[in-house]
Amino acid sequence: MSDRIRNIAILGSTGSVGRSTLEVVAASRERLRVVGLTANSRLKLLCEQAGRFRPNWIVAANADHASTFDWSAKPSDPELLVGSDGIRSLVSRPEVDVVVAAIVGSAGLTGTWAALEAGKTVALANKETLVMAGPQVMKLANDRGAKILPVDSEHSAVFQAMEAGRRQDVKRVILTASGGPFRQHSAAQLAQVSVDEALAHPTWDMGP
Repeated sequence: MSDRIRNIAILGSTGSVGRSTLEVVAASRERLRVVGLTANSRLKLLCEQAGRFRPNWIVAANADHASTFDWSAKPSDPELLVGSDGIRSLVSRPEVDVVVAAIVGSAGLTGTWAALEAGKTVALANKETLVMAGPQVMKLANDRGAKILPVDSEHSAVFQAMEAGRRQDVKRVILTASGGPFRQHSAAQLAQVSVDEALAHPTWDMGP
């Protein structure tokens, strides 16, 4: 990788992954620079982040929230973009090198798709994108010469393990669950587990 500073756009900068990414940037300013930030409803925090990191653009993804928010606290530097079109515009900018896709749920697909169409490197923290459109997303990345770097915990662990060895030696990858409330269930008991019971197992927000 080049020693030049990498320009980063963070989709979902007010969420957990987005905030963690900003802390990495803060500790690596000689290598990383934030040029774009997006948020859905936490616009006050978005303005605070913009004041700290001075991006070129910020995006309020929810047009209704944007129209009623008091933008007086927004720094004068960044240009304000709104809605899905704003996200697509941001990730397509030539100044953007890497897009961190950290928007939760199905809403994350729009920005990821646009970034791949633009041939960007996408640091993907959004599982739902691959669940909904994995084959199409991978084909698009290949067609456009884009790169996908998984940053979600399980995805990243598998990616790093694959990079450390020879891919041709791996036939398949199996991700095991943590067990949870069904760990001691027999096959007959598992057959009786309802959808609601299964969906209640994760202890984190899986998004809409």
